Amino acid sequence: MAPYASDDSTTAGEVDEPRSGRRKAARYVVPVTVMGVAAATIGLVPALADSGDPDLPKITAQQLIEKIAKSDVQQLSGTVKISTDLGLPDLGGLESSLMSGAASPDGGGSSADPTAKLTELASGTHTLRVAADGPDKQKLSLLENAAEYSIVHNGKDVWAYDSKSNEVHHGTASESGKDQRPPATPKDFAEEALKAADDTTSVTVDGTAQVAGRDAYKLLIKPKQSGSTVGAITVAVDAKTGTPLKFTLTPASGGSAVVDAGFTQVDFAEPAASTFDFTPPKGAKVTEEKASEPKAPGKAEAREHAPKSLPKSEEDLGKGLDGMKTIGEGWNSIATFDTGGEGVPSGEAGGDLGGFVNSLGDKVTGKFGSGTVFSTRLVNALITDDGKVYVGLVTKDALVKAADAGK
Repeated sequence: MAPYASDDSTTAGEVDEPRSGRRKAARYVVPVTVMGVAAATIGLVPALADSGDPDLPKITAQQLIEKIAKSDVQQLSGTVKISTDLGLPDLGGLESSLMSGAASPDGGGSSADPTAKLTELASGTHTLRVAADGPDKQKLSLLENAAEYSIVHNGKDVWAYDSKSNEVHHGTASESGKDQRPPATPKDFAEEALKAADDTTSVTVDGTAQVAGRDAYKLLIKPKQSGSTVGAITVAVDAKTGTPLKFTLTPASGGSAVVDAGFTQVDFAEPAASTFDFTPPKGAKVTEEKASEPKAPGKAEAREHAPKSLPKSEEDLGKGLDGMKTIGEGWNSIATFDTGGEGVPSGEAGGDLGGFVNSLGDKVTGKFGSGTVFSTRLVNALITDDGKVYVGLVTKDALVKAADAGK
């Protein structure tokens, strides 16, 4: 990851201008279930509230980002506490069922399948144990009441175990293991957060902190534009190793953090080799991942592997995704596509389903006609009654303006 351009004379607390020409980051996801998946991914960035302000040498934002980029920590272990508050509607467990169904459309999946299990990180507070020893050995354990869920990547094998159901899910990593391993190192997620920054972003060093007993610098990332739902992102960076230790995302609307996750304890010593050993417990149900299962299919692959007799609405959605485009720039960018069909069912015409949808969204009108906005504290999506979709990390008013401009 290349560092941002900045004035070398800039010191802690002063603004650094990000480099230009940086590729735009995709700042949108589709509600409601997919937003939970995105939250689960984001929520794995370790963080912890400040507990002190150590006196450290001055550093510029560019130097601090270079420090992150040059960090080569291969071994660590620790405990991470994650709190996520997206403001998702309470679907009574429906979102988990939807994700489980998506993970195993034939109904033969395992409760240990990570695809559905890790969506639990989309809300509430959770405690994780993480360990890593190079690119081929990682372990992540989600600690629950009287139960534990673990993902272990060791060489070519990826095991997931749910002690509550005594079920095991077994898959095989790719040659590099990079795209298959469970997210276990803070650096992975800090880099993803930094990719969201471009020329519309203010990047500064905002003092120092103590995180998990270690001295750290605080990197502050804020949109320069108004209209985004993102207020600020703070990343605490270990002063010695350059390893990111903290990630906190606060919304522009104020209140508690949308994501506040972090190390409560961290050790950079080599974990014991036995940490990454796994043998299915006696009596456990073991589900082998099908070799033909795509890990993260793109749009073309998704259609290729989909049933040949797709319902018309799903066919239209697939065509719409092919025509997806981004309007606006920076943190105010909005993804839009046309489903080619009708909008969400609502009112009396929608029956019981329409009433359910109405309870999740807000009806809006404009030059474009009418539609429904589905909101969280971070991601908002407008689906017009004629089937057009606008989604982004922007306010409801921004979506309506975008839809009006599209007419």
